[in-house]
Amino acid sequence: MEILKVTDLKKTYTSRIGGVQVHALKGITFAVESGEYVAIMGESGSGKTTLLNILAALDKPTSGSVELDGKRLDMVKENGLAAFRRKNLGFVFQEFNLLDTFTLRDNILLPLVLSQMSVQEMERRIEPIASMLGIGDLLNKYPYEVSGGQKQRAAAARALITKPRLILADEPTGALDSQSSAELLRVFSQMNENGQTILMVTHSVDAASHAKRVLFIRDGVVFHQIYRGDAGNEELYRKISDTLTMLRTGGDLR
Repeated sequence: MEILKVTDLKKTYTSRIGGVQVHALKGITFAVESGEYVAIMGESGSGKTTLLNILAALDKPTSGSVELDGKRLDMVKENGLAAFRRKNLGFVFQEFNLLDTFTLRDNILLPLVLSQMSVQEMERRIEPIASMLGIGDLLNKYPYEVSGGQKQRAAAARALITKPRLILADEPTGALDSQSSAELLRVFSQMNENGQTILMVTHSVDAASHAKRVLFIRDGVVFHQIYRGDAGNEELYRKISDTLTMLRTGGDLR
């Protein structure tokens, strides 16, 4: 079942001085099935950040549409966007976006507090998620008291706790060392095995090699894609690396 449908998405920015137009997206079309784990790759300036912002309902396209569970994002009223995001989308950012004056527990529970959920239901939700992510004994610590990998796992818990239809991850391993990155990617794979749909934007070949499908964006369009199939992480890593090399050198992808 399709959970996300992106159709002919275009985004044009016009500079305030000189009226110069920049076409960030030139007609992106793809769909994501429920339970998929999709990585999006592309060089700086390819349009992937613009795409992610539109999928997160943080920006609007110039034309085209985005549907989440059959509901067009551009049809959500402005005063209902925040609630729509809290209910349907979970976010994992490169810089964690945790509040230093809140404990990890309070950071994780924040979207539920904003949704005015009962304390009993919040406590019922947080324990199994914190246990799965290996931070159950850290919930009363503050972000500055834990490692980068532990912060990112707390951010993943915050994204999961609302039971979102889709998790959007923006360079989730970008601020982590190799060991913390490997731990987070194992967590993402486990989340996906449990049925969570994930869409991840990344520059990292290693991170992308954990996904089930990799979309490559170049010059504002989906230029190529790779399906995992029966390939292991190492084989998928090689395929991604070879594809990136051909993209950069203008080789034939057929």
